[in-house]
Amino acid sequence: MHSYTSNFEYQFIDMCKSLVNKYNVAGPRYTSYPTVPYWNIDTFSQKKWELSLKQSFNETNTIEGISLYIHLPFCESLCTFCGCHKRITKRHELELPYIKALLKEWSLYRKIMGTKPKIKELHLGGGTPTFFSVENLKFLIDELLITSQLAENYEFSFEGHPNNTTESHLQTLFDLGFRRVSFGVQDYNLKVQKAINRVQPYENVKSVTDLARKIGYTSVGHDIIFGLPFQSEDDVIHTIKQTEALQPDRIAFYSYAHVPWIKGNGQRGFKDEDLPKAEDKRQQYETGKALLQQVGYTEIGMDHFALPHDSLYTSRQNNTLHRNFMGYTASKTQVMIGLGVSSIGDSWYGFAQNVKSIEEYYHLLDENILPVYRGHILNTEDLKIRKHILNLMCHFETSWREEELQFPELPEVLIKLKELEMDGLLEFTDRALIVNEKGKPFIRNISMAFDLLLQRKRPESSLFSMTI
Repeated sequence: MHSYTSNFEYQFIDMCKSLVNKYNVAGPRYTSYPTVPYWNIDTFSQKKWELSLKQSFNETNTIEGISLYIHLPFCESLCTFCGCHKRITKRHELELPYIKALLKEWSLYRKIMGTKPKIKELHLGGGTPTFFSVENLKFLIDELLITSQLAENYEFSFEGHPNNTTESHLQTLFDLGFRRVSFGVQDYNLKVQKAINRVQPYENVKSVTDLARKIGYTSVGHDIIFGLPFQSEDDVIHTIKQTEALQPDRIAFYSYAHVPWIKGNGQRGFKDEDLPKAEDKRQQYETGKALLQQVGYTEIGMDHFALPHDSLYTSRQNNTLHRNFMGYTASKTQVMIGLGVSSIGDSWYGFAQNVKSIEEYYHLLDENILPVYRGHILNTEDLKIRKHILNLMCHFETSWREEELQFPELPEVLIKLKELEMDGLLEFTDRALIVNEKGKPFIRNISMAFDLLLQRKRPESSLFSMTI
């Protein structure tokens, strides 16, 4: 057994293998409820989406502001671990037409909202945002800022690739108001990097991390993945030890989601037998978690860790942590607008997703049509369940003391949760439940007990990754 075991015990020893085997099932990650397979597309329309957006915007814009997610889909090469929507190309002349299309989409949303939007959060995701030139990124942000106002304590963030994020990228975006950046690390073992087609030396990660700090970024994040092909527990230990030396302010420690049946051949650069077994994958997480906690990181929600000075940690302490299609965020906004191909918007009362083809996206915008192709308008039951699942995913507890969080099938849900209680994963108090430390790795399973749509009808084929 590895020498670290005697120091940390991993908490894995207490989590017997039978529990991992029992609860390692396909399940949602709950960036939304209802989850996408259960969106009622038949009753959805662009008009209903616009009405739900208007209602929510008018309720909250002056108080909360809105979140803005911008999807920049271009990548120069395909990373085979990635489940995001992307377009692989080396043609940088595609940048400006895409940015102009984003601004056209933004203008359509501004007409719907009617008054000047107040931006609370802005995030550039991808794809590879740093595929785009500094000049084009500046043009995009300048145009957005001219047509909006900024909320107090706004937060701008972007995802950077360590191999192509330049000092000019970092400085220009900093000058535009960005203070948070996250870099995709994944794993430092060269064999693992080659398997996922993401070769980047530690020196590149160190260089951009140091540059970001020198320029003045207040939150530098690293994304690490466990459960990758050929990855061992020793690889996880090595990667986290390397990460510790750089002290990123927050860390996303993700489980690799192996869903090649959804993402096509992009996740078939290796064989299924090259992936760690479920119990080995879980031990990789528990080992990594123990190491992170030993050096001062606190677990935030699911798969996230932060140092005490980071806003994600503060929001967890203040019970203001929120979760949406961007993942965990340090503050809540009721309205999130997604711009770009495949982006998803959230009005709180409804969801809408954009078309995934760049050509169709351009065509619809040329016709002055919002490029949404599917979505869901939430009913009363959806809103109640959504709140319970958000409580669990963000705070590891929920209650049904308030009338607004009760629903007719609640007693049946509580019966299902009894089994999880008997397995020692949660505790019931007066009309409430609290997930304990042993239960935190199974938070997706606990949330699934509240998912009435999943219980009524499972998807014909699995659209979800495994929970463990």
